[in-house]
Amino acid sequence: MLKQLAGDLISLFYPRVCLSCGNVLFKNENVLCFSCLHKLPKTGFHLQGENPVARQFWGKIYFASAASLYYFTKGSKVQHLVHQLKYKGYKEIGEYLGRIYGRDLRQSPLFDGISAVIPVPLHPRKLALRGYNQAEWVALGLAASMQVELDITTLVRIHASETQTRKSRFRRWENVKEIFRITDTNRHAGKHVLLVDDVITTGSTLEAAGHSLLTIPGIKVSVASIACAVK
Repeated sequence: MLKQLAGDLISLFYPRVCLSCGNVLFKNENVLCFSCLHKLPKTGFHLQGENPVARQFWGKIYFASAASLYYFTKGSKVQHLVHQLKYKGYKEIGEYLGRIYGRDLRQSPLFDGISAVIPVPLHPRKLALRGYNQAEWVALGLAASMQVELDITTLVRIHASETQTRKSRFRRWENVKEIFRITDTNRHAGKHVLLVDDVITTGSTLEAAGHSLLTIPGIKVSVASIACAVK
């Protein structure tokens, strides 16, 4: 009773708000209000083998499956959520949406047999500056709801790339093609892993990370993200 009263008092002065719309959350809501959670534009790509995200990688790299939870458009609530996750320190957005998407992926035959979730790593310098890796928080939620291993050590970033903003697709690829390294070529040999990022735009970073993972003997790599900017 005292704990509940203390919680109510804290909520009175510091109300929890939806990180999408800013409205005060009810007691049974967390991170997002039910209205926003219902209205955010889900793609359904996890049930479609030949979806727009998967087609981005055709002819460049073989991924077993590829999907994103939401459509990302300029000025949308999804963009606002990604911005909050990536730049404003709201790490819980990544874990929360990761858990939601993990439940979807567990029901999809396209993502069957996943044994580990691997987030796209940040360079140590950028990690120190930001304080956290937003892709790792997404992967944390995915791994928890999929009930598989979270691996943040096998794939590492050895070079810091420049910002991808306003680069052509070729320049983006040139910018990231040799920035990852594998620390253990036996850990996931012959297994199916899920490579995770927060947003997929051109896919250049995931492509580069995927090429590094595919040096592991017999590995199968699928990719997933919280949002995608598809045409």
